[in-house]
Amino acid sequence: MSTNADVTVREVMDREYVGVSESDPLVDTVELLLREEAETAVVQRGSTPVGVLTGRDVLAAVVEGPPPEDASVGDVMTESVPSIGPDTAIERAASEMSTRSEGRLVVTSGDEPVGVVSERDLLAARAYRTGESTADATRRETVTAMETAAPGVDGTGDRFQNQSICEGCGALASDLAGFNGQMLCPECRDL
Repeated sequence: MSTNADVTVREVMDREYVGVSESDPLVDTVELLLREEAETAVVQRGSTPVGVLTGRDVLAAVVEGPPPEDASVGDVMTESVPSIGPDTAIERAASEMSTRSEGRLVVTSGDEPVGVVSERDLLAARAYRTGESTADATRRETVTAMETAAPGVDGTGDRFQNQSICEGCGALASDLAGFNGQMLCPECRDL
């Protein structure tokens, strides 16, 4: 059995990503994301990524920005592009996500995007390689991340100390429960 150090981002990334331009209407782009069941759009100028559009960007635009029906992707996108190379080990990708507080990274070869890798992709790859369930891998990774972030600290007062990642929506939650073979938060269990 190969180790996680042998597994690269190329092996686990999603090669099908939503690519849009800065001038695309925001409402049309949100409809595309919903139709494609994607959480992020890679904003490109030609073939070069210049930003990302996330659900958080859309929510911020609804509250603070121009009216959504008048906005373009460029008006509300995040201009930084959290990226990583396809030949990077998944352990390094997980470290990059943790350091940047990102849930996904754009995978680029040269200056061109070739896919997107998410926390869920990395957890699934780790679970598959070790024979763990995704729920067990999620719990182990949450504990490992907490220990790495603050070694020797008992976590008292840390609002994330008793939280894990919901396998349905990817959110941190302290009250996960098993449902249909997955560890889910209350919202996902109600669906």
